[in-house]
Formats: sequence, C-alpha cells, structure tokens
Amino acid sequence: MKTVLVTGASSGMGKATAERLLADGYVVYAAARRVDRMRDLEGLGATVLAMDITKDDEIVAAVDRITAERGGVDILVNNAGFGMYGAMEDTAIADARYQFEVNLFGLARLTQLVLPSMRAKGAGQIVNLSSMGGKIYTPLGSWYHATKHAVEGWSDCLRLELKPFGIDVIVIEPGIIETEFGHVLVDPMLERSGKGPYADLAHKVAATTRGSYGAGGSPASLIAGVIADALKARRPKTRYVAGKYARPLIAVRKLFGDRVYDRVIMAQL
Repeated sequence: MKTVLVTGASSGMGKATAERLLADGYVVYAAARRVDRMRDLEGLGATVLAMDITKDDEIVAAVDRITAERGGVDILVNNAGFGMYGAMEDTAIADARYQFEVNLFGLARLTQLVLPSMRAKGAGQIVNLSSMGGKIYTPLGSWYHATKHAVEGWSDCLRLELKPFGIDVIVIEPGIIETEFGHVLVDPMLERSGKGPYADLAHKVAATTRGSYGAGGSPASLIAGVIADALKARRPKTRYVAGKYARPLIAVRKLFGDRVYDRVIMAQL
C-alpha cells in the first residue's frame, strides 16, 4: 500500500484525486489550509493535514508526520496553486512573488523534503499539476503563466536529476476544469486592472472567463482519473494533457506559431 500526499485537497482536482486514490487502495494524506473542507475525505479514510504551502514550518511538520507514521511519501501530488490575473503593470511585485511562492517555490520546498526517503527506497513518483497555461498564454495572465511555464521547465530538469534514483516526474496539463479557478480569478483582476489603461481589456477578459466557465468545464474527476492511470502505468508519459480546450489551444500554438495563436486568443475577446 503506497503512501500518497495530495496538496490542495480541500476542493477541485486535489479533492477528486484524493477520492480516486483512496478508492484505488492507496494510503492518502490530504493537505490544505481549509481542514474543515476535507472532513468528507477523512470519512473515506484519508488523513487530513493543515498545511499552507507557503509556510515552511507547516510543510516540515507534515512531512515529518508522514515519515514517522509511514516511513515517507511514495507518491507526491503537487496540486496546490491558484491563478492571479491582472495587467503586469498593475500587479504589485509583492503579489507576483506570492504567486510564485504558492505555484512554484512551495511545491519545490515540499518536493525537497520528500526526496530523501524516496531515494532511500530507490523509488517514487512526483506528479506536478501544471496547466495548459504552462504551454500557452492569455492576456492579463503574465504572472500566472510565468509560474506554470516555470513548473514545466523545473519538472523537466527534476526528471533528469531523479531518474538515476528510480524516481519519476510526471506533469499534468489540465484545460478548463470545473473548479473555483474562474471565480477566484475575475474579481481580483478587475480590482487591479478594471480601471485605467487596461480597463477595456480587463472587462473583456472577465466576460470571456465567466462565459468559458459558465458554459462548463471538464469535471475534476477527469484529471483524477488521468493521475490514477499515470501512477499505474508501467512506463508513464512525461506529460498528460486533458480537459476542455487544452489540446486544441496547445496544438494551435505548436502548429501555427505565436502570431496565429495571438490572433485566435484576441478574437475570443
């Protein structure tokens, strides 16, 4: 029975992944800031942990507990993250740094802490939730996309570094998923850029975002299934793309180049 740590497990893809892996027979530790929203996972058999991915003492405490109880983490699902939008010029550097703290540095620190036990066992899997946003870009998303592009490159380097130790790194690139992402994104974006030189663009992006998420995304269970299948694969892919719009948008940029992709994205606004 392998031990899995899933971050950002209080909602969306993290919660769905914890549920699926519990059903598949893994020992699951579910971590998030909002412990009260993981009581249902606790009822299903998960151990819930209060953990803010930006607070080192909480990350260390979580890993220490799992090490004491289970001898370490066998599979780490780095799911915790959020999307911050707004014009680059309008975004305080402190806010931009926090976006990186959550989406990159927090998961990197957690990964550092679980690796010693994985190396000692000569086995392990790191699953990093990137996004189709790690391969494409959208207006007013400069800092968010910067973090996801960083996760992509960071994961590739990590995969090469860890291969000699029997540890694999898998990247998941979801499209539009039925989560809190769209709702969390819009209001802060309008607070930053809803007035001033970027106001017109901000309101267009807000309307498009509401429309895209209002029309429905792919269920979070889709991504949970992709992760579960990757973990069971004899030789997992390095990347899995899944969810609404992900494949076509990534393909447009890859096949036709940036200028055509720019026109496609701006035409949606």
